[in-house]
Amino acid sequence: MASGTSPPKRERVLITGGGSGLGLALAQRYAADGAQVLVVDIDPVRAEAARAGLPGEGHLAFAADVGDDASMLALKQAVEAAVGGVDVLVNNAGIASGGPLLGTDMAEWRRLLEVDLLSVVRGTLHFLPGMVERGRGHVVSTASFAGLAGAPGIMSYGVAKAGVVAFAEQLRAELHGSGVAVSVLCPAFFRTRLLENFHGDTKVRGMAERMMERSPDTLDSVADRAYAALKARTFLVLPTRREPMRWRLKRWFPEWYFRKLVQGAALSRRG
Repeated sequence: MASGTSPPKRERVLITGGGSGLGLALAQRYAADGAQVLVVDIDPVRAEAARAGLPGEGHLAFAADVGDDASMLALKQAVEAAVGGVDVLVNNAGIASGGPLLGTDMAEWRRLLEVDLLSVVRGTLHFLPGMVERGRGHVVSTASFAGLAGAPGIMSYGVAKAGVVAFAEQLRAELHGSGVAVSVLCPAFFRTRLLENFHGDTKVRGMAERMMERSPDTLDSVADRAYAALKARTFLVLPTRREPMRWRLKRWFPEWYFRKLVQGAALSRRG
């Protein structure tokens, strides 16, 4: 290093829902790559345990409810006081729900939209301005293949996740040329703890559990693919094995895809 040259600053990476599942797996990969990781979780004990287990030093833990305006504002203020800002924002926290439209009520819709969609808006509104000012950064949001699939039986969840995809698409266009990249993660079911906070139809939960058990993907394989794509600044990330082809089939042969979709849903309901 030349005399008088400052060492490069570590990348500051904030991950909501970072205390478990895919959020924690991504936190581990960013930390192993030398980043300073800010683990955010609604459970402070889980956030601290995740932070303590990360490789490297200087990582921080924060407790916040991504579905609450005041909590997210407090998080922004705490992060700015601690590290000044973030370079990578991973809007990962979310909850699961399932059931047809006529099995839902407005309370479920409000809860899913607040936590799964508006949390992405909140996090981005709070941490994007610093990235734009610096002319660099990366906004990552975890949606789901449910947001692309148009599948029956997961109405509120699928619509909320479709909103995350649309948000990311429009944000990408707005930030073009700013130096800030945008990515959206759309995994399908794989074995994780997503269903621990499931709200909705018990039959749909059972179907989801069977799909998770039958999945050829593991948490580590999904995290590895996702992390590689994020480092390459890929926009649409489909980190589970079967979904890239399913996405192509929907785009190229939409009516054939629809027939197969409803046939598959009927088979899944029968177990």
